Amino acid sequence: MATALSEEELDNEDYYSLLNVRREASCEELKAAYRRLCMLYHPDKHRDPELKSQAERLFNLVHQAYEVLSDPQTRAIYDIYGKRGLEMEGWEVVERRRTPAEIREEFERLQREREERRLQQRTNPKGTISVGIDATDLFDRYEEEYEDVSGSGFPQIEINKMHISQSIEAPLTASDTAILSGSLSTQNGNGGGSINFALRRVTSAKGWGELEFGAGDLQGPLFGLKLFRNLTPRCFVTTHCALQFSSRGIRPGLTTVLARNLDKNTVGYLQWRWGVQSAMNTSIVRDTKTSHFTVALQLGIPHSFALISYQHKFQDDDQTRVKGSLKAGFFGTVVEYGAERKISRHSVLGAAVSVGVPQGVSLKIKELEKQRESTATDILQKKQEAEAAVRLMQESVRRIIEAEESRMGLIIVNAWYGKFVNDKSKKSEKVKVIDVTVPLQCLVKDSKLILTEASKAGLPGFYDPCVGEEKNLKVLYQFRGVLHQVMALDSEALRIPKQSHRIDTDG
Repeated sequence: MATALSEEELDNEDYYSLLNVRREASCEELKAAYRRLCMLYHPDKHRDPELKSQAERLFNLVHQAYEVLSDPQTRAIYDIYGKRGLEMEGWEVVERRRTPAEIREEFERLQREREERRLQQRTNPKGTISVGIDATDLFDRYEEEYEDVSGSGFPQIEINKMHISQSIEAPLTASDTAILSGSLSTQNGNGGGSINFALRRVTSAKGWGELEFGAGDLQGPLFGLKLFRNLTPRCFVTTHCALQFSSRGIRPGLTTVLARNLDKNTVGYLQWRWGVQSAMNTSIVRDTKTSHFTVALQLGIPHSFALISYQHKFQDDDQTRVKGSLKAGFFGTVVEYGAERKISRHSVLGAAVSVGVPQGVSLKIKELEKQRESTATDILQKKQEAEAAVRLMQESVRRIIEAEESRMGLIIVNAWYGKFVNDKSKKSEKVKVIDVTVPLQCLVKDSKLILTEASKAGLPGFYDPCVGEEKNLKVLYQFRGVLHQVMALDSEALRIPKQSHRIDTDG
């Protein structure tokens, strides 16, 4: 019944933590943990299609972990290589019987590669290469006028513009990030470049601010300030003000964007821009798993236009996309169509044909180094997976609580996991702490809760709400009708109930 798991799931799960067993666990301990989780996640126990699908994914993940750890050979490789070692090409049975020295040498090589990947993730590199090719002569030739000119039998296709950009990010603290970016552009023989430095600070869960400094050979120094703020859970505003210094003097600019989530996949935008190119713009963007649709209208100086575009996303391994757009305004009409495809793990190659009146025909080729998933995206994905696991636990937790109440046993009243703050700001605490009452109650057996010496983030129903920061687990529980409380470090082993956890109510 178990199916192959995705590479992301293999990378993000710790098998020992998932099964809640020690790294030295015996076969009997592994089997007991496996059976317990199989009973919890078995797909046949759920009739709702969504819950059944979530249960099947978690069931397969548990099965995969047990298959690896229950076999002495694969477990030995997993302990040294990690999950990626099990997927490496050429790992036949004979090759797995290496000496400890050979395994250690290979492990050190993999460790160096892992550090390189971590460095790339911290710097979050993103680059774009765009090439414009003028292909007008393919469609609009003057054969009669130039029929005697040498070489006129072949259409003339030329590169008329090119753009290269690159950016990296460097986290300074948990709330501060430095961003360095640069670009080079050339068009019809004229070119230039620019470099920008920005410092971003997350001020709260609802907003952040960014200071920007830039310079280039086509334009003078630039100083800017950008502010972002969530007004409501469905509405946010962004303001960007800048001062551009040039030979003509100081040019101020101000851009304000108000956005609102119209539904789960649709966002509406209102934009007002004042400065060199003042304009008002309204747009609606709908982004789903299989498509991306945009409609926009702008009134401004010097450009006013209407735009409609559609992109279809194929659900294949290469992430193929085809797109088309129509843009009409005072400058004329432009129709553009094209496609892009993933060519490596972090790179995408795309091409588009642009047909316009009066601009002619051009071909754009773009190679984009995709930005790695940010920490926020990872947390959101893990949060969704944890919430799915908690929904599957509800029925089991109800039965466990009934059984524990009947014997005056162990009841988890409240449990929180994450970074606890010392001040009285409850808002800050909620940002970094998650409720894990249900997942912990689900692990209670015979009025006992035993957590191994490993990060709690890998437990079913848990996720890491503050990656890279020190975390604790705080548990308020009731045993034999008496309240107890304990706080443990993230990787600290925990056994409850204990007499030392009892809350003294005499005072």
